[in-house]
This record gives sequence, C-alpha cells and structure tokens, in this order.
Amino acid sequence: MRKKNTQKLSDIIRTFVKEKNLQKKFDEIDVISSWEKILGKTVSSYTERVSLYNGILFVKMKSPVVKNELMMMKEDIKKRLNEEAGSEAVKKIVFT
Repeated sequence: MRKKNTQKLSDIIRTFVKEKNLQKKFDEIDVISSWEKILGKTVSSYTERVSLYNGILFVKMKSPVVKNELMMMKEDIKKRLNEEAGSEAVKKIVFT
C-alpha cells in the first residue's frame, strides 16, 4: 500500500537546499572544482589557490607571466566558469 503524502527525494533535497540557503555554497564548489576543467592542467599547475567569496573569485598564481595572460582573458574565463556552474556565481575575478 502506498502512502498518499509521498514525495520525490529530489524535491525534498531541493527544498532542504533552499531552506538552508545552501545553493550559494554549491555554486562556489562548482566554480572552484571546474577551474582545472576550464583552464586545463597546465594553467592549473601554476595556480596556487582558488576561492570564491561574495561573487569574487580570488586566484593566487605562482607565475607572474601566467597571471598576466589570464588577466587579459578575465571576462572569457568568468563567462565559461558561470556557464559551467549554471549560474552567475562569479561576478569578478581577482588574480594575485
């Protein structure tokens, strides 16, 4: 016998994420984890740290040369990371 008040697990999880305001954190994780996929292993090897805080992506680079190259591609990188995350998670990128 099936209960009348059953819900899909995906709906329950979606409601939980919304109630606990976790979507922003999931978007941050998506952006950070897609850094290597978007920019490749070579650029990732020159990346020391990637963090996202209030829509600002902070990227610490090991090489000033790579940093300068990436600074020229900032808008394209931001667009590609947001497409990968499926939201407008990155509003600005700061290379250090």
